[in-house]
Amino acid sequence: MMGELFQRLRTAAGSIWPAYTRHDFVLLLAKGELPEAAFRRYLVQDYLFLLHFARAWGLAIYKSENLAEMRRAQALVAATLETEIGLHIEYCRVWGLTEAAMAEEPEALETIAYTRFVLDRGLAGDRLDLEVALAPCIVGYAEIAAERMADPATRHDGNPYREWLDMYAGAEYQGLAREAAAALDEQFQRRGGEGRLAGLAASFTTAARLEADFWTMGVNAGLDATR
Repeated sequence: MMGELFQRLRTAAGSIWPAYTRHDFVLLLAKGELPEAAFRRYLVQDYLFLLHFARAWGLAIYKSENLAEMRRAQALVAATLETEIGLHIEYCRVWGLTEAAMAEEPEALETIAYTRFVLDRGLAGDRLDLEVALAPCIVGYAEIAAERMADPATRHDGNPYREWLDMYAGAEYQGLAREAAAALDEQFQRRGGEGRLAGLAASFTTAARLEADFWTMGVNAGLDATR
């Protein structure tokens, strides 16, 4: 079960949330029917996204109010730079994508929109604002993978995207998502109050919409490849 604040933010997002978590990109991926061009486009842009993800956690160190918060943010910076990006690069090689090739790709407008929105919320606000803007990504991916793995329509055998689902549905990532949701509750208690809820909900909803646009970018690349 995810944290109370995350549940409230998800509810406040209304139809925007399932438009993201049950986007055609995700449904087609789970069925093994997503065009490879769509997935490759996503992988390249996700590599570029991860670079800004690390920057966001670096900003979280600056926005921290105590040593425990600083250490958590530092650990997430290290995990992103030393582990997650490396694993992503290795996974992309299976799809014929090299690190050099991905680094040379221009950022899609959808990538720019979401990553800069996250950084803007962190710069303009406090650490709670930053982590709320990141939550649709961190916690949302865990929800997406768990939901798809439990769906009878999901194809497990012979699905070229099964490893992606396994990664985000796995115990390690699910634990990370629960920790992120718990951190939202802890920060809301210290930094929040009900007066902040409307602004946080607006930020969360915008982030979820931008995440859905990120999926659409991939789907469109798949459509373009068939024309």
